[in-house]
Amino acid sequence: MKISEAFHLMVKSTGAICNLDCTYCFYLEKEKLYVRNKEWKMSGEVLESYVKQYIESQKTPVITFSWQGGEPILLGVEFFKQAVLLQKKYSNGKKIENTFQTNGVLLNDEWCDFFKENNFLIGLSIDGPEELHNKYRLYKGGQLSFEKVMNGLRFLQKHNVEFNTLTCVQRDNSYQPREVYNFLKEIGSTFLQFIPIAEREAVNKNEMLSLVSPDYKDKAIVTDWSVEPLQFGKFLTTIFDEWVRKDVGKYFVQIFDVALEIWYTGQASLCIFKDTCGRAMAIEHNGDIYSCDHFVYPENKLGNLMEESLSKIVDSDQQVKFGNDKKNTLPKYCRECEVRFACNGECPKHRFIKTPDGEDGLNYLCAGYKYFFNYINPYMNFMVTQLKQQLPPANVMAWTNEKDNGFPASKAGRNDNPAAAHRS
Repeated sequence: MKISEAFHLMVKSTGAICNLDCTYCFYLEKEKLYVRNKEWKMSGEVLESYVKQYIESQKTPVITFSWQGGEPILLGVEFFKQAVLLQKKYSNGKKIENTFQTNGVLLNDEWCDFFKENNFLIGLSIDGPEELHNKYRLYKGGQLSFEKVMNGLRFLQKHNVEFNTLTCVQRDNSYQPREVYNFLKEIGSTFLQFIPIAEREAVNKNEMLSLVSPDYKDKAIVTDWSVEPLQFGKFLTTIFDEWVRKDVGKYFVQIFDVALEIWYTGQASLCIFKDTCGRAMAIEHNGDIYSCDHFVYPENKLGNLMEESLSKIVDSDQQVKFGNDKKNTLPKYCRECEVRFACNGECPKHRFIKTPDGEDGLNYLCAGYKYFFNYINPYMNFMVTQLKQQLPPANVMAWTNEKDNGFPASKAGRNDNPAAAHRS
């Protein structure tokens, strides 16, 4: 299958330019790749070429545009009004959807009117209660951002704009999972994403990019804001314990939904848990295409859509190899793991430690994912059984509470260890 039959581009329409200076942001320093640029904005020419080629190069009936940054709001609302007009011009009968990730500090009535009118799905970045959020999410002058984010959230709610929350799980908030989860529910988030922060920093300060790729061979250390591997698994498990007892069907946590998808179908829709990747790329403000937004390094540049066709770029041998390498370079330790069917080594960006027997390529977060996926196994088995019987998976809440109260709960069904059915 060619990648262009179904692929995704994350649009960095302002490049790495942002009004915040979040300590852990891996993208801010990508500005160094474009130091000669004076205009940090996708030009009208690049925008039109991108919209036209992105729609034309895919055979799917629904096309999703994902606007990110940096901070895309810095472009101004007129840029996105033009983008919507171009989408209509080139849609050719296809359904167009837009997602928009923002730090929220500049949201106002004008923006939210536009989002509502054009059915944008907004991703709001927020790391938990005020103290936890303000630990790393600061303005460039060091000012705190929490109150501005909450003000932006109120604008979204005032205009009934659909939104979800994206929470970066870092060293500090990982130790307060209940506080983070309950806070997100209290502010009205019903769709929650938890993204682990795991970065290595080059010891050699002469490197152009200090946050290095997993293939970096010189000395590098894990940053002190990165989440600890096992603690990430405990963070997810603690929230799962809350969710599985009272929130199933009311609050939707991306990794829990994807886990159920994996247990039920054997496949994941989320790229980090697929056995191969390469179908989620990034486009910079000048039209440069990179293998992934986590791999915006010079060696991962695929081309520029102003110089060659987007279809040719995404179907290139370089990108096909990048996607297949996820499976082909999986260490033996992972291939023999009982939760490989769910994890598949997670994102290649995090594969920078050695296995217990000394092989390269183990995911830094391995201990956490192994802990989490093993823990949720009986609950997932029960929900799969419910689905197969055309019953609501939310029945898991009553089943779990029966177990908690010492009553004999009905059997979960399916294999106690689904890895036996999935391992290849």
